[in-house]
This record gives sequence, C-alpha cells and structure tokens, in this order.
Amino acid sequence: MSLDELFPNLGFSHKFNSDGEFRNSLRNSMREDIFDSSPSYGGMSDKARKMLLLPDSSLQGSWRCKTEGGELRMKKLTEVLKSNLGETAPAGDEFMEKIGSLCGSKPSTHWIDIVGIVERRIPHSWHQDTGRSYNGNTFTVLLGFPKEDNYDGVGVFSHAVKLKYERVAADDHPPNEPVVYPNLSIDEKYIVRPTFARGREILLFRDVDVIHSSPDVAFRTSVMRFM
Repeated sequence: MSLDELFPNLGFSHKFNSDGEFRNSLRNSMREDIFDSSPSYGGMSDKARKMLLLPDSSLQGSWRCKTEGGELRMKKLTEVLKSNLGETAPAGDEFMEKIGSLCGSKPSTHWIDIVGIVERRIPHSWHQDTGRSYNGNTFTVLLGFPKEDNYDGVGVFSHAVKLKYERVAADDHPPNEPVVYPNLSIDEKYIVRPTFARGREILLFRDVDVIHSSPDVAFRTSVMRFM
C-alpha cells in the first residue's frame, strides 16, 4: 500500500522515498511525540530520555491519538508534515489515526518502532505477534523506513511464510505475547521477502495467516508496527 493512497494529492510517496532528511524528521518527531505523551515514560530524566530516543534504539507506545479534550498529541509530527508537504498535509494525529485505522475493527493500538540488527545476516526467528485476528479483520500494519533514498528491494519489511490454514493461538495464550516457533526450519522456496519501493511503503497482514520473522539481512533505518 502507498502513502499516496492514504494521503492523496500531496506527493507523499515521492517525498518519503526521495528525501532521507524528511524520513528522519518524520520518524524522530513521531518517536518524540509518543515518548513525551506516554505515561509510562513520565518522570524520566533528560539523560534517560536522550538514551531512549537515540535513533538506533527501539521505542514503543500507542498510536491512538483521539482524546476527550481534542488536544493535539503529535505536535512535532504535525510541524514536520506541514513544513514539508504544505498546509493541506494532515496533522500528526490524523496521520497516526489514519494508518492505525488499517488495523481493523479491534486493534490493540500498540505501536513500536523496531530497529533490530541491520546489515548483518542473522537466522530467521519465526513467530506470530499474537496469533489472533479479532472479528477476522484485525491486521498488523508495517510502515517501512528504508536505509537509502529511492530504495527498491528487500530487507525493510519482515519476511513471512503464508500458511495454508489459519493458525490461531490457544485460548489460554496471553493476548499480547508472541507465539514463538523455536528452531523451526523453513524451506527457502516458501519464504516471502516483501519488496519495499515507492508506492509500497506500507504492508498489511493478518497474524493468523502467516508466520514471520525479522529479515535475515535487514536494510532499513527501522520499521514501525501498528497493531
């Protein structure tokens, strides 16, 4: 899926793919806004804040922005979007909610910016994030941040194996813990390595339809997961 499909008439996909400074500003502002508005990070020292916001560290929170008072949550993200895409660009809150809405009818609203190990081959580690798709239409959504401009290739999104039948986690499996398949060996011909490119910045899948893993060789700044 393309950013242009979600936010038309802005040249979003072109700007995102061709301008590394914009991508970094977009990512960093999202991370800062989520950090500064998440109660779990409240009360941390400036030193801890700087460490957790280092670009090579993963960060998590919630993508949900709607509040009763209607106060804008993603202020820094709003500035980045409007200064780069114009005044008709979405506010930061709208950006997050629009991507989050792709998660379907019963999302957890969990968000994580995943860095992981890059540019070095690692074994696949097959798993499902939850092993569930509530109401049959709940999706995992990935927004990729490539390592270089105008990138067209693999290593940004997770690798996956399409299952013949839905695989649902056991009823007693904790709802927010991954279903892990240790030491599982998959024949290479079954492994799907999704391509990132302009017009393919976003990837959706139901967690019951696949098992997946970080790329065996990642080539990305990060990938953001909305659930």
